[in-house]
Amino acid sequence: MELKKNPSADIGRNKLLFFSIGLAVTMLFIVVSFEWRVYDSITKVEFKDDGEDFEEQIEIPITEMPPPPPPVLQQPEVIEVPDEEKIDEEIEVNLDVEFKEEAPPPPPVKVDLPPPPPPVVEKEEKIFMIVEDQAMPKGGLKKFYKYIGKNLKYPSQARRMGVEGKVYIQFVVEKDGSITDIKILKGIGSGCDEEAIRVLKNAPKWKPGKQRGVPVRVRRSIPIVFKLQ
Repeated sequence: MELKKNPSADIGRNKLLFFSIGLAVTMLFIVVSFEWRVYDSITKVEFKDDGEDFEEQIEIPITEMPPPPPPVLQQPEVIEVPDEEKIDEEIEVNLDVEFKEEAPPPPPVKVDLPPPPPPVVEKEEKIFMIVEDQAMPKGGLKKFYKYIGKNLKYPSQARRMGVEGKVYIQFVVEKDGSITDIKILKGIGSGCDEEAIRVLKNAPKWKPGKQRGVPVRVRRSIPIVFKLQ
């Protein structure tokens, strides 16, 4: 036998109504909890006028500047300048002129000029190696070597390196006894060769050599000794 539940005793019938009431009560509780404020004490604040002056802020309106007027374009003035001179008469040019061909000029006459003289070539005088009267220093070789020993300066480089030896030097004794064309035949270096040339250039004139009683150019060579003391 099937038993039927009394509709008045069915609790599930009002379940939606109870859920709605519970939800409304919950929402009300939440709103009251957040909006309820509690003040511990109220403090009274008084404002007094201490006589202090406060500057009043005045708003300054922005002044709008009017745009500048457009530039005025001035048209150039055209001034007519009269001609300084007036041509009263017209010049007529007669182009009807007959031109006559002139005969070509005669060819130039060739004139036979004498040939130019040959260039003068100075003949170099002969330099003798051996002559009748040999070129010698004035006062003899002994006096000449004494001059060299007095004026010769030993180069510092050669002195420092201990260089010694003979410098063989060649030169030409001119007709007047002067010494030219100085050359080193055999040197020892370290500044000794240059010093030998310097001393010989400043040497006094020699007695020129003679061939058949006439002074001639003579080539001579002598040794100059460099020795450390």
